[in-house]
This record gives sequence, C-alpha cells and structure tokens, in this order.
Amino acid sequence: MRKFLWATITVKDLEESLKFYQEIVGLTLDRRYEARPGVEIAFLGMGETKVELIKDESIEDVNIGDHISLGFEVDSVDDMMEFVKEKDIPIHSGPFQPNPSIKFFYIKDPNGLNIQFFEHID
Repeated sequence: MRKFLWATITVKDLEESLKFYQEIVGLTLDRRYEARPGVEIAFLGMGETKVELIKDESIEDVNIGDHISLGFEVDSVDDMMEFVKEKDIPIHSGPFQPNPSIKFFYIKDPNGLNIQFFEHID
C-alpha cells in the first residue's frame, strides 16, 4: 500500500502563500528550509499529508491549471464564507449543495489555485 504524502505548489511569493495557508486555510508550518540557493521549500499541515510550497527564483511565471483544487473540511461553510469575506478574499464559486449531506465553495489562493472548503452536514 502507498501513502499520499503531499501536494506540491510552486508559488510566486513564499511569504504571501505561507500567510494564506496559515491564516486562511488554518494549516501549521511543519518545516521550512533552503533546498539550494534560490530555492526555498515549506511544508504545512499536521499528520501524514502535507502541502508543500516551493519558491524557485529561476521560475518567473507560475501557471496553475484551472481544473485543479485542494479541498479542506470545515465545520461550517457559512462561517468560512463569512471569514474569507472579512479577509477581502472573493468567493470564486459557490456555495454548492449537490445533496443534503454536503456543502462547499471555492476561493483562489495567491497563485490562482482553487481552494475548496467542504462541510459534511449531519
């Protein structure tokens, strides 16, 4: 059996992305280091699965596909929507409730990646 370890995102600005993933998404910084001159890496999250952010000074244009997203569970989609609005982060799409048990919406991270906030409804 194989374990899913991390998702890697090449970022435009490491500080801006760290702030977003810590303050908005709620991930904790696990480790951060310089891989080589001009390349800095940070891992965020608790448990086995992490988000890896890489800032490579040699990459000028970060291009993330529009059909990729990272999903994060929240206690309340309504509360999370209010929170991101208070932080002046626009709702990209949603909220959606395709059945009575789930509800979700999307925002964009500082690099254009779709971030989904998902609620299980009892």
